[in-house]
Amino acid sequence: MSDLAAALEIVGARWALLIVDQLLEGPQRYGDLQRELGMGTNMLATRLRELEAAGVLRRLPLRHNTRAYALTDRGRALSAAITALRQWGAEKT
Repeated sequence: MSDLAAALEIVGARWALLIVDQLLEGPQRYGDLQRELGMGTNMLATRLRELEAAGVLRRLPLRHNTRAYALTDRGRALSAAITALRQWGAEKT
């Protein structure tokens, strides 16, 4: 498997990079992520578990059984790729 294919196994799933992009702003609670991204809770829970298992983000325990999520160094390393994709998407053909 190529390095690109290995990376896409982690962040190529729908919503994965949007979650990372949202967390580049700083740690966020589950409900805030769901509200900001407008995605279903089942899909969000699945993607968060996958990204956590891959070492891209980590859970932060909060009071009253709530959680927040924050990027790891590995997750923050995706910033340049997300910026490049954003610029590419903004280009008019």
